[in-house]
Amino acid sequence: MDTQQQKLCNILLIGDSCIDKFHYGVCDRISPEAPVPVLVHKETITTGGMVENVKSNLLSFGTERIKITCISNTEKITKERFIDTASGQHILRFDSGEEVEIKPLDYNHKEIENISKYDLVVISDYNKGFITEDVSRKICKECLLYDIPVFVDTKKRNIECFTGAIVKINQKEFNNLNCNFPMNQIIITRGSLGAHWNGCDFSTKSAQVLDVSGAGDTFLAVLAYKYFESKRDIEVSIKFANLAASYSVQKSGTYALKEEDIEKLCF
Repeated sequence: MDTQQQKLCNILLIGDSCIDKFHYGVCDRISPEAPVPVLVHKETITTGGMVENVKSNLLSFGTERIKITCISNTEKITKERFIDTASGQHILRFDSGEEVEIKPLDYNHKEIENISKYDLVVISDYNKGFITEDVSRKICKECLLYDIPVFVDTKKRNIECFTGAIVKINQKEFNNLNCNFPMNQIIITRGSLGAHWNGCDFSTKSAQVLDVSGAGDTFLAVLAYKYFESKRDIEVSIKFANLAASYSVQKSGTYALKEEDIEKLCF
């Protein structure tokens, strides 16, 4: 791919953040105290999750192509997974930090006030209280005024606050929506079945799934950037996002694409 003529993409990335911890070990016996496996710890890998994972995936396209300004909450949730390396099986996920009240994003944040300078806005909303409906409406309204594409991944059941944006949700989230939203602005991800948009199905490559952690973040990041790179060709963007997500689930942990991965996926 010719990168010399590619314009720098200035992205405003907004979202919830967390710490992902993956504790790897070996299970070779059952506890004598209860019918549960005993995990003998080998190593722990810690990475940034949620919006931090979206950022890492975006940067896989190269810093010569992308400039990112990231706004995220400072109170971080921690997600810890305990995994048997022999089978790849997740034994337990332990979450902490959910009880901490998260301060909402300031409606008058300077980057939102100066949103016209961005080429793309990407929102990773896990519905933890940081991204309110009011600030979402303001962002989408401002971006519509300046013709700036907005891409959203959200856990909200009412997504009307994202009117004008392209919203990526999975099949379960779509089934649980309690609002009306234009179908040409919703992309439904369906795992091994690929994605659905505006009445069209987009198949994906079959893959041996090792870990789905962070696959949605990968899809969102690649979808948004390819939309910019392809001069707003949504079908091309969905196809490449499918390919990237399919690749990421073959890796263990919250896997963020690397530059060499993007080079492989381009062929």
